[in-house]
Amino acid sequence: MKRVVLVHGIFRQSRVFRKLASRLKNLGYHVTAPDLYHQFGALSLTEVAEQLQTHIETHFDDGEPFDLVGLSMGGIVSRYYLQRLGGLDRLRRFVTIASPHFGTWTAYGFPRTTALDMRPGSPLLEDLNRDVELLDRATTVSIWTPWDFIIVPARSCCLPVGKTVRVNVFPHGMMAWHDRSVEAIVGVLSEGEVEPAKFTES
Repeated sequence: MKRVVLVHGIFRQSRVFRKLASRLKNLGYHVTAPDLYHQFGALSLTEVAEQLQTHIETHFDDGEPFDLVGLSMGGIVSRYYLQRLGGLDRLRRFVTIASPHFGTWTAYGFPRTTALDMRPGSPLLEDLNRDVELLDRATTVSIWTPWDFIIVPARSCCLPVGKTVRVNVFPHGMMAWHDRSVEAIVGVLSEGEVEPAKFTES
């Protein structure tokens, strides 16, 4: 069975994936999308990642492989789970959608612990980026839009490993909903690559 875990961002929980989850289920995927809680910004992303770890250990058999998709903050939470909590051992494909891998300046507008971890140069991001090449052990794709005004600069969404895919979607909040990004995600998960006629690799 093809299994995929969808990890939401900071302000909207699993319901943000209704369209994507429906699309994947129609393709035969078993989809799980946990609701993770940062307590109104009081928790660090490492603590949120531990919630993800608990969910996966509870709902998956030991060693069962799966794909992982992280939206915005969820991409960083997923990276911590993969790079620090042993998740890479069972990962097949990893997709991040508009995730601040190198931080975002808008995080300065939310002075709480959760957002502190997403500021440029934060200790958490510096730690994860020191051995980012670990993600090369699986198919890794970062999907981004140049019209992202939440992740600033938008290129912060592009991992230095794997493949980057640009989709012209406006704005950040539509990245989980827009047909272009949904089809890009489905393309990666079902084929391992994005159809070149529709999406521009950069």
